[in-house]
Amino acid sequence: MTEDSSDARIKALKRPADDTHTETECEDKKLKTDQDERKYPKKKVALLMAYSGKGYYGMQRNAKNSQFRTIEDELVTALVRAGCIPEGHGDDMKKMSFQRCARTDKGVSAVGQVVSLKVWMIDNILDKINAHLPPHIRILGYKRVTGGFNSKNNCDARTYSYMLPTVSFSPKDYNQEDTSFRLSSETLQKVNHLFGLYKGTHNFHNFTSQKGPRDPSAKRYITHMSCGEPFVRQEAEFAVITVRGQSFMMHQIRKMIGLVIAVVKGYVDERVIDRSWGEDKVDVPKAPGLGLVLERVHFDRYNKRFGGDGIHETLEWTEEEEAIAAFKDKHIYPSIVETELHEKSMVNWMATLYIHDFEATATGNQERKDDDEDGNVSD
Repeated sequence: MTEDSSDARIKALKRPADDTHTETECEDKKLKTDQDERKYPKKKVALLMAYSGKGYYGMQRNAKNSQFRTIEDELVTALVRAGCIPEGHGDDMKKMSFQRCARTDKGVSAVGQVVSLKVWMIDNILDKINAHLPPHIRILGYKRVTGGFNSKNNCDARTYSYMLPTVSFSPKDYNQEDTSFRLSSETLQKVNHLFGLYKGTHNFHNFTSQKGPRDPSAKRYITHMSCGEPFVRQEAEFAVITVRGQSFMMHQIRKMIGLVIAVVKGYVDERVIDRSWGEDKVDVPKAPGLGLVLERVHFDRYNKRFGGDGIHETLEWTEEEEAIAAFKDKHIYPSIVETELHEKSMVNWMATLYIHDFEATATGNQERKDDDEDGNVSD
């Protein structure tokens, strides 16, 4: 026996007990994974998610940076603990073909988010996932999808809502903290006229950052935008704006709403909307993120192709509508109302509108400031 082989044998005999335990644990985990794969089939599914975004840094997870908690951090942890995915795949969800339909900004909520991934089809899968989620994040439903389904790429359109106090549409010299303000039918009609101008395909380079006027990706298609009838919560009047489009860029919806508010309040003429689609850079104010909610994502082409094949279901969530409404009433609307009345995010933002020079161009510094505030993209 050589001296080297003798030393190796001695080292093996002196190996710490911890190393043996580590090897045993790894073997046990691998055995459990193999058993789960044999016991439960792995299938591609679409999960319907609802969540209150308050306190989170958006939807998308950054596995390398756990300092900023996101909705996906909570989801992945719950999927692992429920036994839907292997523990070793939690840090690399590409192994499970994971994709979210829309990335939502910091603080933005959702009741119609859809994620697609491969999971072990365990018994009572929804109950077991939700058991490991906080109450303000829920999986409301799931459906089997084709193996090649991708919730982002297969999405045809997205619908968002934005809840705001109607005092946002009061004249600029009105007391913005007056909760007794009530929106007149004439003003609501004007608001909806302005939102209607956004319909169609336009160049929205002024409604995002880091995109030039000749960037083809700045052109976006809006099919609907309107403000609903007002209602009262805690003695203050609110309204909900709804917008549907093919896709949205960073800050786009908030800037679309911000510019309409500026026009209604009298800071600038409505012609600024048409001018904002031109090549000149226009200083467009960005409304707060508090009231923004991802309401629904649409899969019309997928449903038409696969919904009637006798194997797959259409990605419509009619059976979950009651649960969606209940979640909004319990976790989203009260949070928006309470936060607005106590923190006055809209009131404080409106106090800055006079700073904007709507005739001048926006500065690069303002664009960088917008990026620093939120960091994420709507979808």
